[in-house]
Amino acid sequence: MNDELKSGADQGERGFALPEVLPILPLKDTVIYPFTAAPLAVGQDRSLRLIEHVMNAGRLVGLVAVKEPGVERGEPENSFTIGTAAEITQILKIPDGTVRLLVKGRERIRVREYVEREPFLTAQVESLPETVETGVEMQALTQNAQSTFQQLVALSPTLPDELSTAVINLEDTLQIIYFIANNLRLELNERQELLSIDSARGKLEFLTGILTRELNVLELGKRIQSEAQERLSKAQREYFLREQLKAIRKELGEVDEEQSEIAQLRAKIEAAHLPDEVRGEAERELARMEKLPAASPEHSVIRTYLDWITTLPWNVSQGGEIDVARARQILDEDHYDLEKVKERILEYLAVLKLRDERRVDSGDPEEGTSSEHREPILCFVGPPGVGKTSLGQSIAKAMGRKFVRMSLGGLRDEAEIRGHRRTYVGAMPGRFIQAIRRADSNNPVFMLDEVDKVGSDWRGDPSSALLEVLDPEQNRDFRDHYLDVPFDLSRVMFITTANTLDTIPAPLRDRMEIIQLSGYTEEEKLKISEKYLVSKQLRAHGLKPDEVTFTEDGLRAIIRDYTREAGVRNVEREIAAVVRKAATRIAEGRVQSLTVDATLARELLGRPRYFGEVAERIDRPGVATGLVWTPVGGEILFVEATLMPGRKELKLTGQIGEVMKESAETALSYVRSKAADLGIDPSFFETNDIHIHVPAGAVPKEGPSAGVTLVTALTSLLTGRLVRSDVAMTGEITLRGKVLPIGGVKEKVLGARRAGITTVILPRRNENDLEDLPAELRAQTTFILVDQADEVLQAALVSEAASLPNPTPEPAPASESALVA
Repeated sequence: MNDELKSGADQGERGFALPEVLPILPLKDTVIYPFTAAPLAVGQDRSLRLIEHVMNAGRLVGLVAVKEPGVERGEPENSFTIGTAAEITQILKIPDGTVRLLVKGRERIRVREYVEREPFLTAQVESLPETVETGVEMQALTQNAQSTFQQLVALSPTLPDELSTAVINLEDTLQIIYFIANNLRLELNERQELLSIDSARGKLEFLTGILTRELNVLELGKRIQSEAQERLSKAQREYFLREQLKAIRKELGEVDEEQSEIAQLRAKIEAAHLPDEVRGEAERELARMEKLPAASPEHSVIRTYLDWITTLPWNVSQGGEIDVARARQILDEDHYDLEKVKERILEYLAVLKLRDERRVDSGDPEEGTSSEHREPILCFVGPPGVGKTSLGQSIAKAMGRKFVRMSLGGLRDEAEIRGHRRTYVGAMPGRFIQAIRRADSNNPVFMLDEVDKVGSDWRGDPSSALLEVLDPEQNRDFRDHYLDVPFDLSRVMFITTANTLDTIPAPLRDRMEIIQLSGYTEEEKLKISEKYLVSKQLRAHGLKPDEVTFTEDGLRAIIRDYTREAGVRNVEREIAAVVRKAATRIAEGRVQSLTVDATLARELLGRPRYFGEVAERIDRPGVATGLVWTPVGGEILFVEATLMPGRKELKLTGQIGEVMKESAETALSYVRSKAADLGIDPSFFETNDIHIHVPAGAVPKEGPSAGVTLVTALTSLLTGRLVRSDVAMTGEITLRGKVLPIGGVKEKVLGARRAGITTVILPRRNENDLEDLPAELRAQTTFILVDQADEVLQAALVSEAASLPNPTPEPAPASESALVA
């Protein structure tokens, strides 16, 4: 029998014109049908903007369901394309900022294309009317759906009886279908599938299947309820709903999810081989979880806690058999020089290898696990770019362990280290426990970058929390606030990095083995560039080794003229710039290969940024060159002094600190006391002022080691004798003219060499520090060791007074880091 077909649009007038473009409101976990009214709650900013616009522009809006209810907000990519055009009939603004709406579905639509995302979603839409068949079969299907729905209303305690009368009074087939679907508890996918079916007959058949299923469930539930009530005593009535749900699942052949989850967690606890204390705590929490209903917030808190407990690597280690020779090869391949650091790592590996072998030979698995044997906690201290972080990666590679890095720069919350207690909403373990779980190993190489930049505020002092983590005597029982059970961190090899030790608290510094990484010499930078940096940048830019080559002169030009740093970070950056420009020429077909010499390097990089400024600065009496230490390496420092008529005043400028001011006063007092011996008029200060300036004025400077430089500048000014332009000096001065030792000798000498200084004056008591300098640096530099200030003057000043030349403009300072003289 052939049924008649007609469009749903022909069932009656819509009463409104559907625009080509509609604002689209994505809905979570619900579908609005045509011919039905439903309340909605709106709270997101984008949705509120949409509502405001719609209320002023016809009240029509397109409603589409979001495919995954868990997403933060609906987007075109995660929304269905078939939805409903609806009219907003009522609106209510709530004091908490949300809006309650009553919407009435008008007709089915399809989203053709989204045209705007902001300030809200807007799309081109088209009407999508359903096909409504007629005939005896359609009449039978419709009546069957109405009858089944009436039975469902009669059995369901949640559906009001008025729905039975309402569904009988409806005549339009689509209205009947959507009215029934709107009052059923359907899954999102079922709701959307019903809306997506194009024919009324298909909708009725789909809906009838759902009604039959729900009716069977309710009938079975009623029977189960009757049977269960007969068995339950008065004291057991509070478990009625739980028993009913279990009986329903049993009849449906489903496994009880809660019991299944408990069984899975118990199996995980068994498989994790937890320490005794941890296992006891896990079993106690699991017993608590069994007694709690699944809807309880505490239930999910305990489940998350047990997930953390069972997934931590309590007994999972990495590394295997240690090959010291291979470790040495890996360290040499990855890093040039750094012999002291490499030797320290190899010493540790050798001890670890012997300890493991002796334990195997003795047959005692506990031997070598006492508190005498702990992983070392190394602290690499040095300027940026000398390879501190990459050295940690090489150590992990040499040991065959996982490498974990955590930056402590700017860390202010103590809970980041120890975690939050479980009483807080959203509590999590600290970053150490999180990193251990990510590494899936209880003995990774753990690098703590920038330990000197840890802050503190009202949330706590993270550096104090680090005391336990980095103490070999305590970290075997580290208790994270979230876990509240001990985790053994003694097998973790901790490596920290810092630019300076001054900002690290003394108790924390005492727990670490300090290894200084000084800056590189020009020769070392050249070797590093040849062995590592050039090949790395060629690979990064897709070039073959024979397409771009660097001559030694080319690399030296880059190092000397375009960088002035302790490390090699800027050297790598400049090499990358050259390689990019070479790659451009090769890609354009202008050349097949390039050899970068000094001339081509300057052509590609532009004018040199640095040059030997000492000779130009030391152009008159009263100017001397000192040496300073900074967190980014050593540098030279100029001290300028001038004399003018006045009233015995000493003026100091250049952002110098209190200690350096005292050094200037001490230097002046020494020069005045030795005026006769130096050939200076003893009364020079009676009618003159002296102004001492230390460029650059924007950079703070502090420390006592500029004493000899101040004495030299003052003596040069008052005797008219120039200071040698190839000489730089450092040392503390006393009123007796005694030159006292200072720190940072290696960094200062490297800084002098980078500036073109060939002669360095040092306190004699710093002679042993020269052993730390590379052999080629000692060979290229003349060191003058002194005990008294007159030895400094004899070595630094030229023999005759000089005439005053025209002033030379001063270039800008090379660095703006704080200077420590």
